Amino acid sequence: MKIKNALLSTAAATASLFAIGATAQAATVTVKAGDTVSQIVLDHNTTVDAIQQANHLKDVNLILVGQQLEVNGDDSATTTTTQTSQPAATTQSSSQTTNQASQSQTSQSSQTQSSQTQTSTPAAKTTTQQSTSSTSNYSNNSSESAAKAWIANKESGGSYSARNGQYIGKYQLSASYLNGDYSAANQERVANNYVASRYGSWANAKSHWLANNWY
Repeated sequence: MKIKNALLSTAAATASLFAIGATAQAATVTVKAGDTVSQIVLDHNTTVDAIQQANHLKDVNLILVGQQLEVNGDDSATTTTTQTSQPAATTQSSSQTTNQASQSQTSQSSQTQSSQTQTSTPAAKTTTQQSTSSTSNYSNNSSESAAKAWIANKESGGSYSARNGQYIGKYQLSASYLNGDYSAANQERVANNYVASRYGSWANAKSHWLANNWY
């Protein structure tokens, strides 16, 4: 077993040396926005003349974005050595990344389900509130209609043409309030405005009528 492990280690080291030697000969750099020849020289431990000769550049100061340059330097070899000497660490890092991604997806799925569960409750509550509000409004409208009809019956028997001196119509409004327009639509409009401004509601107007026999 020891001899087998030793042979494997020797083979791995030999492969690493071959990779280092191949990479050290040349590297290809793709020019990005903002790159300069001087910066590429510093990054790859080479010279301007070496880059110009390797790429047959007429003007070494003129390089274009997207252009690929052959660069001779030592930095690629160093990088390759570091990468080939730690395959186990790379594999472990990849495994950890996969596990973290899986955990993240599981957590996000749980949060999404929790969010969906939480949002369903307010929707039900809103529906209940709307239903209660509608019932309340209907009840209020019915109460107002009933109070309005009660006053009209007491004042005129519900007749738009009823008259009693200066008081005219279904709600026995003063002629000055109707301003010469005795139509049913105008009587309804003026009566609603009068009650709203004086009593706030037909129910309040009815309460006043019961206490004073007029509103």
